[in-house]
Amino acid sequence: MEALQTPSVPGRTVIVDGRTCLFFSGFSYLGMHAMSAFREAFKAGIDQYGPVFMSSRVANLRLSLYEELEHALAVLFRQQAAAAFSSGYLAAQAAIHYASSRGVILYAPGTHPALRLHGDTPPATPWEQWVEETVARINNAPDHHFVLAADAVNPLTSTINNFDWLQRIERRTMIVIDDSHGAGILGPDGEGIVHSLPVHPPLRYLIAASTAKAYSIEGGLVAGHAADIAALKKQPFFTASTPFIPANAYAFLQSRTLFAARRHQLKFNIGYLQQLLTGNTMVHNPHHLPVFLLTPGATQPPIDKYLLEHDIIISSFAYPNPDSPPIHRIVLSALHDPFDMDTLAALIN
Repeated sequence: MEALQTPSVPGRTVIVDGRTCLFFSGFSYLGMHAMSAFREAFKAGIDQYGPVFMSSRVANLRLSLYEELEHALAVLFRQQAAAAFSSGYLAAQAAIHYASSRGVILYAPGTHPALRLHGDTPPATPWEQWVEETVARINNAPDHHFVLAADAVNPLTSTINNFDWLQRIERRTMIVIDDSHGAGILGPDGEGIVHSLPVHPPLRYLIAASTAKAYSIEGGLVAGHAADIAALKKQPFFTASTPFIPANAYAFLQSRTLFAARRHQLKFNIGYLQQLLTGNTMVHNPHHLPVFLLTPGATQPPIDKYLLEHDIIISSFAYPNPDSPPIHRIVLSALHDPFDMDTLAALIN
């Protein structure tokens, strides 16, 4: 589909060509960007701290707000320490570059480009086959340290990767996980994939994530062992980059109760839409994510165009290459109400 233009930031609806359309695309799963309470917290952060902290994180004058933010992130993601970055991509790059100094990187299938060194490509083998080969390779190595790099959630296939098999690893291994689409969504408290990761002595985790996907906050983080975070903070990715916007840090710290309420609403919305689409074989969402994959048959009209004719916009774009077949997805947020989902489900069914 040709790219659509809008004069405003979407919420549950968006204006395109003068028409108000229901919006089931993008991310911002908790819908924070459209919440007045969250906006007020961000405005208060702007009033108190301004738009930028005009110094490096390692300069001789430091903003104590960042220490408070990183402590909160470490607690949330159940790690000893955390480092905040100005974007999720930068955080993931910092994590994988640091991890590359710890051993040979073994990429999982589908690992996002943000979690890869320049020029590296993930294997094309199925996940289960890769797991068996990887466990054997690590356990059969005499004393070498390996690094595993993987995504927690694949939002393009609406799947959560299973990491139970990590308990079979017998050698010391660093596990670097990009949890951008799980952080704030998965787990009882929004702690992401860490709630299901095995605690196993040979394993040492390093969790990277964007704060934009769930929390509507431009930024990123890396959480892990205190020694790893201390070493990572000596890298140019941290020392030479512009810090996390202070107002974003303030808004995050002030909105944790609101995050919990919106996460509850999102889970309700996921269950509600699943119920409406029960029995529809075109819809795929086995892991109860806010992303519903649509696989229409070849004889059916293009679903994105069909829905757009009825003032509904879904996520639809070619992947992984511009000439690849388009991937069609419904992306839910906590902003949607039952009427929105009733309307969408009636058309799909």
